[in-house]
Amino acid sequence: MSNYLKAILEVIKTGHWITDQVSIELKEFDITEPQFNVLRILNGRNGKPVTVQEIQSQMVQRSSNVTRIIDKLLDKQFVERKECPSNRRKMDITITQSGVDHLKILDQKLSKFHSSMKNNLSNTELEQLTELIKKLKGETK
Repeated sequence: MSNYLKAILEVIKTGHWITDQVSIELKEFDITEPQFNVLRILNGRNGKPVTVQEIQSQMVQRSSNVTRIIDKLLDKQFVERKECPSNRRKMDITITQSGVDHLKILDQKLSKFHSSMKNNLSNTELEQLTELIKKLKGETK
């Protein structure tokens, strides 16, 4: 196996491993990684409504069924969905205070999880890793 294929395999395995570990951490809170991702996107909007299409474009896993994810978050009362006043065919999604409060707890939980890995690499190594991944994808500085 070439060095390129070995490196790609490690990137893929590491990505899946991290996602699996995050899912395990979130499971006790009855939330999935895509639901967590949606909450983070909405929280970053500081109360401004977001359409399903905008959420979809910012998702880590773009193949996710965002409408179904939002329905699950609605059931948990973590988000609100309202008809867009300027376009009745679109829905505006916002995070609720309950969603914000829950997200703070989830962020603390995941921060503990990430801290053990974060300490395995120096800041310089983390910057190098980021740059190497960007270079692999053909992205420039």
